[in-house]
Amino acid sequence: MEDKNISQAVISRLPRYLRYLGELKDSNVERISSQELSELMKVTASQIRQDFNNFGGFGQQGYGYKVSYLYDEIAKILGINKTHHLIIVGAGNLGQALANYMNFERRGFHFKGIFDSNEALYGKKIRDMYVQPMNEMEAFVKENDIDIAVLTIPKTGAVKVAEQLVNCGVKAFWNFAHVDLNVPDDIVVENVHLSDSLMRLSYNITQSYEEKEDK
Repeated sequence: MEDKNISQAVISRLPRYLRYLGELKDSNVERISSQELSELMKVTASQIRQDFNNFGGFGQQGYGYKVSYLYDEIAKILGINKTHHLIIVGAGNLGQALANYMNFERRGFHFKGIFDSNEALYGKKIRDMYVQPMNEMEAFVKENDIDIAVLTIPKTGAVKVAEQLVNCGVKAFWNFAHVDLNVPDDIVVENVHLSDSLMRLSYNITQSYEEKEDK
């Protein structure tokens, strides 16, 4: 693949391609055309071809795409052909829900530990993990080769915890705290603001209602 900048819009569509291709694999579909994939995903065939051409194309004229090959190639691009070790910081409702979501492991994301500052939660079993105190986090990260930390804690403590984890070797954060993390440029941060997503949904509902009223 050529070393070039790929737009975030293209990257954001890759997980959706992977999901649909995974379903096709599970249904024993061996090959598919861009038009057929377009009809499934409600994305234009032209857009699909343009997206895939950023990475070399993958298809053959007159044949389409081999589903298993395309799935594997997109998995490589997304880096989920490797195993990632994660910890969750924050064992509240959201942290526990994420820990219990088993589909992450299918994608190569393995939760190794969960930590919290609430003593009442220490020792609580969540799937195959026990909630541990924060003062054991640094040693655990180093001993278990943790590369991703999931932050489901209030914003007041998130910045300090992130700095602590960077010093321990964590390379990426899935950040549910409503605060910008103060981390070096080579640390990857994916911010998830659930309320922002809900407000976008509210906007789209409002627009839909207004369009109906105008008709």
